[in-house]
Amino acid sequence: MRKHLLKVTSNREIARNIYEMKLTGPGVGSMTTPGQFLHVSVGNQSSKLLRRPLSICDVDHDQEEVTLLYRAQGEGTKQLSQKQARELVDVLGPLGNGFDMDAIAVNKRALLIGGGIGVPPLYYLGKHLKKKGIEVTFILGYQSVEDSFYVEKFQAIGETIVTTVDGSLGIKGFVTDAMGACVEDEPVIYSVGPAVMLKAVEDRAGGLDGYLSLEERMGCGIGACFACVCPTETRKSGYVKICSDGPVFKMGEVVL
Repeated sequence: MRKHLLKVTSNREIARNIYEMKLTGPGVGSMTTPGQFLHVSVGNQSSKLLRRPLSICDVDHDQEEVTLLYRAQGEGTKQLSQKQARELVDVLGPLGNGFDMDAIAVNKRALLIGGGIGVPPLYYLGKHLKKKGIEVTFILGYQSVEDSFYVEKFQAIGETIVTTVDGSLGIKGFVTDAMGACVEDEPVIYSVGPAVMLKAVEDRAGGLDGYLSLEERMGCGIGACFACVCPTETRKSGYVKICSDGPVFKMGEVVL
């Protein structure tokens, strides 16, 4: 288990209740695989609150800086949003199994689909795929324009389609409403978001190759407490632990 004390370089609200936190420290050098997460202590040493699993949004290895995006909606993440520059944050990680960068051929196209706070890890993934020579298209789903973030950053990587539930930005509807023409040339799909969205994406994909990253509340983050199990039909045990077996799984591996 890798534990680090990282220093806050910035922590700011970038959309409605969405915060961007940047941390720096020597432990950042090990954060190389898109799709992994950090288990972050949200309070002080006397806090009884559990750590929060936060996906890695981006890493600048030259500056030894990692970027995390999170929604401040509960007691723990609201405490995290109060962290100031130069404060120290206790993190475990990187944890979990991320996306396999060797699973897609250079001549294939990648379709990256994220909803809400499932959007952030797609940024680091998209940068890696583009560097590999993969053509990348993003479909990003938000509740409204007030909840949207990083759209211009994604556009700098590849074609970016935005959907909002209320129609205030991009296509009105859900991410699956924008998948139509995007799946005609059979891209490899990478999707992150709530289970109901992932299920809809998997159904809409119609058997295409793809990978899903599951969001789940976690206790330990290392597979010891069995707080984040998910049923599966591909393993003898009948379940997988999202924190240690995942959070990334092949489409069809878990029962959503």
